Amino acid sequence: MDYNQLGIEAMQEGDYEKAAEAFTKAIDENKEDAIPYINFANLLSSVNELERALAFYDKALELDDSAATAYYGAGNVYVVKEMYKEAKDMFEKALRAGMENGDLFYMLGTVLVKLEQPKLALPYLQRAVELNENDTEARFQFGMCLANEGMLDEALSQFTAVTDQDPGHADAFYNAGVAYAYKENREKALEMLDKAIDIQPDHMLALHAKKLIDPS
Repeated sequence: MDYNQLGIEAMQEGDYEKAAEAFTKAIDENKEDAIPYINFANLLSSVNELERALAFYDKALELDDSAATAYYGAGNVYVVKEMYKEAKDMFEKALRAGMENGDLFYMLGTVLVKLEQPKLALPYLQRAVELNENDTEARFQFGMCLANEGMLDEALSQFTAVTDQDPGHADAFYNAGVAYAYKENREKALEMLDKAIDIQPDHMLALHAKKLIDPS
């Protein structure tokens, strides 16, 4: 019987007790296999038992130091704990271990932004968008990093793509408005800010920016 598969199915159904029993049996069957430890860690992480989750990820990595999913899972736990340097280290190890998916690149990019290293975040967020063109949040963060580096036309291209994909993304309209203001295109800046305010009437940043551009 594949207890790992049983546990994953139970997790997907929200039956965490059954999942825990299945992963425990999988560990008992083969204590040298990293996979059930990773699965149990994912379960613990999903119910916010973060310290226990880290202990299981650590055990998995003792058994297999190339287990990219364990590094990735531990990185996500550190993000929840707001320990961004540790998260960055884990995500980089997942990358070196061969993991390559949009979520990993997005998470690595966002923790670098949290660590105030937007220039380093740029290539990871760009790769996240390349791997998943429909990931509006990755695209938005990529646009923010571009704007931060003064690459306004490139940033506007990303903000426009975000609002095309998600017409209710007030922050994308706001940041597009700011970019147009820096480009001294007052008309387009006000148009974008008005759209942000239409979506979110209490968007304080957009309201403030509009007042600066159009005091009347």
